[in-house]
Amino acid sequence: MKNNLVAIVKYEKPLDSVRKAVELSRGLDHLPSGATVFIKPNIVFWTKATNFPKYGVITTSRVVEDMVVLLKERGIDNIRIGEGTVLRDPKDMETQLHAFKSLGYAELEKRYGVEYINIWERPFEKVDLGDGVELKFNSDILSADFVVDLPVMKAHSMTVVSLGIKNLKGMIDIPSRKKCHNTHPQKDLHFWVSRLADKMPPIFTLIDGIYTAERGPHIDGLMHRSDLLVASADILSADMIGAKALGYEPSAVPHIVHAAGKRGRPLDLSDIEVVGESVESVAKPHGYDFEYNEKNTLPLVMDQMGIQGVAYYKYDLSLCTYCSGMTSTILAAIAKAWKGEPWDDVEILSGKVMKPEHGKKKTILFGKCMYQANKDNPDIKEMIAVKGCPPKPEAVYQALQKAGIETDRSIFDNLDTIPGKFLKRYKDRPEFDESFFTIDESRGRSH
Repeated sequence: MKNNLVAIVKYEKPLDSVRKAVELSRGLDHLPSGATVFIKPNIVFWTKATNFPKYGVITTSRVVEDMVVLLKERGIDNIRIGEGTVLRDPKDMETQLHAFKSLGYAELEKRYGVEYINIWERPFEKVDLGDGVELKFNSDILSADFVVDLPVMKAHSMTVVSLGIKNLKGMIDIPSRKKCHNTHPQKDLHFWVSRLADKMPPIFTLIDGIYTAERGPHIDGLMHRSDLLVASADILSADMIGAKALGYEPSAVPHIVHAAGKRGRPLDLSDIEVVGESVESVAKPHGYDFEYNEKNTLPLVMDQMGIQGVAYYKYDLSLCTYCSGMTSTILAAIAKAWKGEPWDDVEILSGKVMKPEHGKKKTILFGKCMYQANKDNPDIKEMIAVKGCPPKPEAVYQALQKAGIETDRSIFDNLDTIPGKFLKRYKDRPEFDESFFTIDESRGRSH
């Protein structure tokens, strides 16, 4: 008997489509009367400096509002929306507030009485997830009676996909996030991510696939208008079907494999009943990995440019979110600085496990972790250390200059404006509609 129900719905109309996904999946059937509900959207990144392509990166405000409406219809009055967005400065509360207001959450508060919270301003609680896995979670989500998990349907450069389970990483504190990116050969990022839902209250997962992303989670991936919703009262089942929709077998996603094994679940979907659309009819391959050259010393596109004399080794799972956020900027700066003359045999190491190559003339150790791992390595001829956690843009610029790579300083001085440049890809394409990230003013207020 198939015990796990998953609905796949084509997104066609505000509220109606989300209602259909909820009803087909029976995802709110066990919602307690008078429950305290915590809604977890995905706001992975934000900048006040420029508009940027939120498509496939951030949960649409339209889906968030639709879920609020459906909860209110069921008599739920105590609703919180919470997130812990990744920012260069974790103490930057202003940008988080700007994200909430820009996405219309202040209007949701006025209209429906919901509360929106920045988890960086709230307490955390230590949770033992077994097998030596201890993480600190936001107290508000732990104390809720029910969780509505609203991830974006995206492929992810490190975890293959980022769906319901991975979205909960936004509920842990910064030291816990860094712990997930560890050096243990078996208990790696996938292992830790797979445990994130284990001690949660009951969860209804609705994967927002109106816009989907290749090579997420950052804005340098490729976005698609897919108009999909995947819903289930079982988070693992939602993620298995979501992975299939992105073109991946559950067995190809290590954190799903871990989660299924811990639950005694098969990976072949034999215990899942899919209703609505068939997964075969909606599945579309989404690449997750950035392609590098054979030696993994440069992205393939930079290698094809003929760039020589610098090796920026491919990232690994130990590279945490805060350092990885600068990777694309550094690579873009190097590409722009290339003038056809080889640089002086420079290597750039990141994460926690990379080792210098014997014989390289100059070694940039990017990040505090990399510095600690290799500061005494005898294979380093000339060390250029960038020790921050994460490194400051100015320090990165100075390190590249010291290595003889004369990058454009404005790239690092105006780092917050760079995401806006990616919007050019989607400009004048009507299917990419910013109104999905605002609150529909045509709806009347209930208060």
